[in-house]
Amino acid sequence: MFSQIRPLDAELTNYPYPFEVRFLNLKSQNNDLKMAYMDVKPKTANGKTVMLLHGKNFNGAYWERTAKDLSSKGFRVIIPDQIGFGKSSKPQSYQFSFSQLANNTKAILDELKIDKTIVLGHSMGGMVATRFTLLYPERVEKLILENPIGLEDYKTFASYQTIDQAYQSELKNTAESYKNYQLKFYYDNKWKAEYQPWLDLIAGWTLHPDYPKVAWDAALTSDMIYNQPVCYEFQNIKVPTLLIIGTRDRTAIGKDRTPKNLQPKMGQYQELGKKAQQQIAGSKLVELENVGHLPHIEVYDQFWSALYNFIK
Repeated sequence: MFSQIRPLDAELTNYPYPFEVRFLNLKSQNNDLKMAYMDVKPKTANGKTVMLLHGKNFNGAYWERTAKDLSSKGFRVIIPDQIGFGKSSKPQSYQFSFSQLANNTKAILDELKIDKTIVLGHSMGGMVATRFTLLYPERVEKLILENPIGLEDYKTFASYQTIDQAYQSELKNTAESYKNYQLKFYYDNKWKAEYQPWLDLIAGWTLHPDYPKVAWDAALTSDMIYNQPVCYEFQNIKVPTLLIIGTRDRTAIGKDRTPKNLQPKMGQYQELGKKAQQQIAGSKLVELENVGHLPHIEVYDQFWSALYNFIK
């Protein structure tokens, strides 16, 4: 299985995305950066736009099926790769913050002259989407959070690791370690062929000489997730919000640095989803029983039904 994984450079230059990739030139923190995004236009437009925000171990490519279905229903679909991820630049001196990523994301909407959008964030993308909504509520028509991380404050469980320690840990990643992590937290120890492409992408990085650049940004973004919780501000979200929660998910940042007696209390999505719904006024919760961290990959039809019913 691992023999098919091929080396991938930091910007995935030889990895084809499902739609045309465009780049926004960003001057940010004294860096000249390129932010990749896909802009999928429908044949018959309904006047609405959906922006899809990827998770930490992913990039915009895994939204292919979602984007095709949204486009067929008349939605314009914008799919950014955040700085540090996918085909976007991997700056080595950059202060990663959810506010900065949200601001970079807004720059794409500004460039495309899109005033208002429906925002869907998965995993870490849920934290970006939350911060984006809190910073720019006038730009958000509706918010959808699909198994977002950050529904709890990981600092209250896990001990701190320095960025240097996180970097050393990232450098040890292999196809096998990534797969074991995903099996444990995402898929309940059941592996399907449709999961393989999303493992190949991050595993391919570990085989390329560029990997230290990617690993450094991964360490910086891990630090951002640990130190910049969004869960205390859910009460300030005022836009219509939907939570799509696979209840089998147990993803939690820093679980390996948490006392053994506390580890089982982390990443309990069947409880965290309900708690978040209570905090976000008027929000809706769709729980997907016995589904893990990636509903839009694992049980696409159930995911699509929940999404489309909320935005149509």
